[in-house]
Amino acid sequence: MPADPAAALQQRIEQIKAEIATLGPLRPGTLSRQYNVCGTPGCRCKDDPDQRHGPYHQLSYTWRGRSRSEFVREPEIPRVQERVRNYARLRDLVDQWVDTAIQLARLERQQLRYPQENLRPKSRTPRKRRTTR
Repeated sequence: MPADPAAALQQRIEQIKAEIATLGPLRPGTLSRQYNVCGTPGCRCKDDPDQRHGPYHQLSYTWRGRSRSEFVREPEIPRVQERVRNYARLRDLVDQWVDTAIQLARLERQQLRYPQENLRPKSRTPRKRRTTR
């Protein structure tokens, strides 16, 4: 890592951008497995909870303020799971990017306010505290 804290933060932002660029297709949401009880009288699903119909896989998500739900067929499950993981990773990386950008902005603001402190090397020996009696 560079000795300059601002350069280190900028380097971290560039790493995050590069990782975002490598992500594949994205899907927001949560994939769940559901079992249903039908309305047919005398069906096995009503007598025994272990005999319910299913599993049915459902992708639930909210996008642009609207909640949605889609059924996912069995062969599509691995692909949808990967896309949901990619989306979760994107959200995590964006949060890291914003956190790092905030740190960088605070550091730059501090350097503008107190430019003399940035030029002076910091003492490596701790100061002695005064004791009051």
